Amino acid sequence: MDWVTQGRCREQPEQMFVEGAEQNRVKAVCAGCPVRLECLAYALDHRVEYGVWGAMTERERRALLRRRPGVKSWARYFATLQADEGRDQVTAAH
Repeated sequence: MDWVTQGRCREQPEQMFVEGAEQNRVKAVCAGCPVRLECLAYALDHRVEYGVWGAMTERERRALLRRRPGVKSWARYFATLQADEGRDQVTAAH
C-alpha cells in the first residue's frame, strides 16, 4: 500500500469517513488525486464497507461490484483499462 502516502487525503484520512450528503463534499478531495484508482481498487478488492475511497461511496462501490461480479482483481482490471484505453476512459468506466 505504498500509494497511501501519495493520496490527497493523507493529511486527514478521517475526513473520508463521513455519512450522507457530506460524502459528496469529501469525494471532491479525490478529484485529481494521483492514486485515486489504486485507492478505489483497494477498496473494491478488499470489500471495504465504509468511507469514500477513490471518489466512490460505499453504496456506489456495492453497485459497481454487482454490475461486474466477474472481476477478480480490480487493480488488474483498472491497469488493463488504462493500457487499452487511456486514463480518461478508466474514470468513465466506473
